[in-house]
Amino acid sequence: MASSLTKDAAQQGNPADGGKTFFGHPRGLATLFMTEMWERFSFYGMKALLPLYLIAPGGMHMPATTATAIYSVYMAMVYLLALPGGWMADRYWGPRKTVAIGSGVVIAGHITLALPTSASFFAGLVLVALGSGLLKANISTMVGHLYNGPEDPRRDGGFTLFYIGINLGAFLAPLSIGTVGEKVNWHFGFTLAAVGMALGLAQFLLGTRHLSPESNVVIQPATPQERASVLRKGLIWLVVAAAFYTVLSVTGNFADWALMPITIAGLIIPIWVLARMKRDKELTDLEQSKLSGYVWFFVVAAVFWMIYDQNGSTLSIFGENSTTNSLLGFRFPTSWYQSLNPIFIMALAPVVASAWLWLNKRGKEPSTAVKFASSLSLIGISFAVFLIPLIDTAANGGKVSPMWLVAIYFVQTVGELCLSPVGLSVTTKMAPAKYGSQMMGVWFLAVTAGDSVAGLLTSPQLNVDLNTSASVAVEAVVAIIAGVGFWANRKRVKQMMGSVN
Repeated sequence: MASSLTKDAAQQGNPADGGKTFFGHPRGLATLFMTEMWERFSFYGMKALLPLYLIAPGGMHMPATTATAIYSVYMAMVYLLALPGGWMADRYWGPRKTVAIGSGVVIAGHITLALPTSASFFAGLVLVALGSGLLKANISTMVGHLYNGPEDPRRDGGFTLFYIGINLGAFLAPLSIGTVGEKVNWHFGFTLAAVGMALGLAQFLLGTRHLSPESNVVIQPATPQERASVLRKGLIWLVVAAAFYTVLSVTGNFADWALMPITIAGLIIPIWVLARMKRDKELTDLEQSKLSGYVWFFVVAAVFWMIYDQNGSTLSIFGENSTTNSLLGFRFPTSWYQSLNPIFIMALAPVVASAWLWLNKRGKEPSTAVKFASSLSLIGISFAVFLIPLIDTAANGGKVSPMWLVAIYFVQTVGELCLSPVGLSVTTKMAPAKYGSQMMGVWFLAVTAGDSVAGLLTSPQLNVDLNTSASVAVEAVVAIIAGVGFWANRKRVKQMMGSVN
């Protein structure tokens, strides 16, 4: 019944809409567009403030290494929690209810962040990560529910509009939340992020009548026995975590070891998920081969995201300490650099997509492996460019032009466009039938793995400072060499991919 209603809603619009559409798409897309825009507004606004608040004398006043570790682990957890977020919707609440609950948790997280204590700040980070995990896994699923299956000709256009909403929110957030946080009060900035998410939740609740009935369906409801088992195991792990962190606090080791279990989990869980799939005897030989090929793409993506996500930590800290933050006589807050990536995405995505289409018509479009190799090389080149101002400021002191960071973000965005949308596509094409839905969560785990490596390197145990020219040089060389190595093995990877290009 739900699928039939969904089909009617996709073809004719929800009856409650009076036949109205959103740029030719189901009216529900407007609801999801605005909800995601405000959610990304709150997320990217807080993300822009986070490393700056951690190192600021008026904030947490932490060393750059510690700030980078906390930022990296936080980002890893946001993407890791997308897996249980999807599971909660499938087994307990359905996508619609899960998104509403996740939005409420995010609001609570930002309000907690706004309280001027260290304990509340870290509690707020946990809540925002939990809420974001519930949202991320499900709001995109609801966009798909608006259309009549993968064959609906409006489907790709709908996701494109939705993607614009993501980047619009990400673009506006640093300009507003960043400015308030840096120039007025840090905690006012976090409060503004809460207001943004509250607007998104209000938009979502008001517009739920325009959504597909399918978004309210729990696909595989948990049995009472399963609910009891999950509750029991959850309580056991909660007690273990509480006992562990209590011991750390009593022994005075909290600061040194608090992040380590989370960092290790961010590395082990992605490996465990892929290994579990590989051990599945029900997969055909072709599916096993494709899964082996996918591991190559996963590793490349993890290396890429490890370096790329430092644009919010290493590059942001450099922007705060070593750039003039002034252009043509106009001074701007450091957080504004975080608006560069979304504006470049919106400007370059149509160009890159058109380039692939133009090359495809001439039989010259690069394979997925070549695109991934290019993304690794580009992220390495961006850090090679970063070395120039980094070495200059280390040797001569003073501050450099912000155009260095503009150039670095530009190169990184081109690299992202060679990997992120291509990765989403190849994930759907190479996924075993049995794991069709789960594989999208696996793709997000590449971000978790990459950020966890960065968190591990900057942990008190290893204490690698990723903000130095030596570290940046090593990362640049590793990425470029890995990109060339992956390109050299492209034919081997292509054989494992079967008919997928």
